[in-house]
Amino acid sequence: MSDPLDGRTALVTGGGSGLGRAVARSLLADGARVVITGRDEAALKGTAARLGPRVSYRVCDVSRPADVEELARSLALAGEEVSILVNNAGIAGPVAPLTEISPRDWDEVFDVNVRGVYLMCRALLPAMIARGAGDIVNIASVSGKRPLLRRTPYCASKMAVIGLTATLAGEVGPLGVTVNSLSPGPVSGPRMERNFRLEAERTGSTYEQAEQAFVARSALGRMVTEDEVGGAVSAMLRMRGLCGADIDLSAGMVAR
Repeated sequence: MSDPLDGRTALVTGGGSGLGRAVARSLLADGARVVITGRDEAALKGTAARLGPRVSYRVCDVSRPADVEELARSLALAGEEVSILVNNAGIAGPVAPLTEISPRDWDEVFDVNVRGVYLMCRALLPAMIARGAGDIVNIASVSGKRPLLRRTPYCASKMAVIGLTATLAGEVGPLGVTVNSLSPGPVSGPRMERNFRLEAERTGSTYEQAEQAFVARSALGRMVTEDEVGGAVSAMLRMRGLCGADIDLSAGMVAR
């Protein structure tokens, strides 16, 4: 039997690096064609070149309605029938007590992490609904479901993504489109390294102490990897009865 992802076109936001690149790589391995988007054209171009001819890229700031509308228009003109949307684009935001976070920094996190998901779904859902089929996976975070001190805008934005997912699934599930979210725990890589550095600076601890304090909360005593996240997205897309779900991938950081 052929893989249910074989021959389909997937769009991955924030696809130039990190989790987005890992998700794109996993979908490619399963036979999909992938369009990656992001704000950094050099990163997108480099990733597309490394991943091969079945990957194309478009520059798009998901927080800007005009960018997202132009993206949807250009894909339609190119004949790209996007049946999988992975809303991965996101920013970490400030590491500070809420009283020290400026409204501008707060809004920036929500503009990318929540508004971006809304705008991408709004732009690409009509075609999926018209076809009566499609799949959306929103990348949330376990930080949307448990306290993470000095990270209020990030945590609040990821909880919003989980709520958006559950509600949208109820709206479009009857029309043939599944909507789910994946909540990774801490993922090893540059973003977590930045967070550990900032946390160490604020608390007067070492980088190693900040990292250990964080990962000690997981059952496996480690962070998850980018490739594990990519593989989880592919697995979710194969689970045909999955709709309105939020899946934890946290190495046991969250257990319910």
